[in-house]
Amino acid sequence: QLQLVESGGGLVQPGGSLRLSCTDSGSRLNSYTIGWFRQAPGREREGVSCINRRDGKTYYADSVKGRFTISSDKVKNAVDLQMNNLKAEDTGVYYCAADLIDCLVVRGKVHAFPTDYWGQGTQVTVSS
Repeated sequence: QLQLVESGGGLVQPGGSLRLSCTDSGSRLNSYTIGWFRQAPGREREGVSCINRRDGKTYYADSVKGRFTISSDKVKNAVDLQMNNLKAEDTGVYYCAADLIDCLVVRGKVHAFPTDYWGQGTQVTVSS
């Protein structure tokens, strides 16, 4: 059973960068499709990015395109989310999730998997 752990969150000024990492204690991430999601206070969870295990194809929410990059590090057995030019509206708790199916993308929006494999989240705060 996967045990996902997110790391790399923190406080950053607008325009700054953070790199989040999603790992599994059993080193099995390479076999799964991984998505990043976030939830701001008082708002619904939203999909941020996703990478297919099958073909490596990546997807992004329109709000982060050109600023965020998802990548799979097979040596580290991790999926990272590089976040550049951060904005206040990027603030929230970021979660990674894993599933064996492809990313769920409908009309350009990344949707959550029907999976039990979620991490505990890491807080990202963008503020001056």
